[in-house]
Amino acid sequence: MGVLCNLVDIVLFVFFLVIAAAAPLLDAQTCLPHHLFPTFLLELKSWYTHNYGDYLFSEKPHFFVGIVWLELLFQWPLALASLYAIAAGKSWLSTTCLLYGASTLTAMVAILAELKQSNRASDKLLNLYYPFLGFAVLAVLRGLFGHSEKSVTVGRRPLIRKKRA
Repeated sequence: MGVLCNLVDIVLFVFFLVIAAAAPLLDAQTCLPHHLFPTFLLELKSWYTHNYGDYLFSEKPHFFVGIVWLELLFQWPLALASLYAIAAGKSWLSTTCLLYGASTLTAMVAILAELKQSNRASDKLLNLYYPFLGFAVLAVLRGLFGHSEKSVTVGRRPLIRKKRA
């Protein structure tokens, strides 16, 4: 069981690294002025929008802009905290994973419902969004079923410290 938990933590660590970079550099372009971003990031977002046909990024419907604000103000700090918690073996990782996972799962259900029901999303675009739904479920499960006392953590410190008699 400890090996499986460590594997989940490694997968989540990689996912949180992606979020730590993508949220402020790409997703934030949806709701912040363009002059705040370097040209190459604007071109990268434009390439992504064109290549994947992501009409949510190009048309910026109000619900999507709200979800991006949620990501920037709530989910992004939780992703950073979770990165630290995994690396340092903090006991509160389960809490940050549960909060992040529940919030992201809720947002992804709304986004995927729009994409599926609009009949405007390509399979390529849907296949890009589905992993985020899976990672949200994985984060919720990691939050609910964290390491046991016998588990080894990815970081240097033990997850749960035993009291000395």
